[in-house]
Amino acid sequence: MIGIFHVFMWYFLLVLYKGQIKGAFGIYEPITYKTGCTLWGIFFIIAGVFIIAVTKYPTRAAIICTLIINIFCIITTITAVTLTIIELSYFNSPSYRNYGQAKLGREVSRILLFFYPLEFSVALTYSVCSCSNLFRRQSDLTSVAEEAENTF
Repeated sequence: MIGIFHVFMWYFLLVLYKGQIKGAFGIYEPITYKTGCTLWGIFFIIAGVFIIAVTKYPTRAAIICTLIINIFCIITTITAVTLTIIELSYFNSPSYRNYGQAKLGREVSRILLFFYPLEFSVALTYSVCSCSNLFRRQSDLTSVAEEAENTF
């Protein structure tokens, strides 16, 4: 769900920044927009699909694959937070025509900065649970969802 939200925010920023008018001071293109940082939400969608598949059919290979994807999501989240902080700490004033769009884009970045810790915690929690699940024998393999239910 968070990944879909990030993809929609990327589309919003795409429409927002493509509508800028070339002014005397230029257009506003932050580093997160140039790198497609919000489009990285696709990785979280893929990780969610793998988590659902592993929950239904828990095999050792599927758990390892999902663990690798979640570790990649953790790295992606840390990179996205770093780029967003760099973007928000440096603001070169664009043309007065594009100032409103730049301010709105920065507000979207602040909203996304709020959601990155949530993505990080989901990926980290699942990674820790799947690591603990990997040490079990193949015959005793249960899904992570069953393990989480049993702990409560």
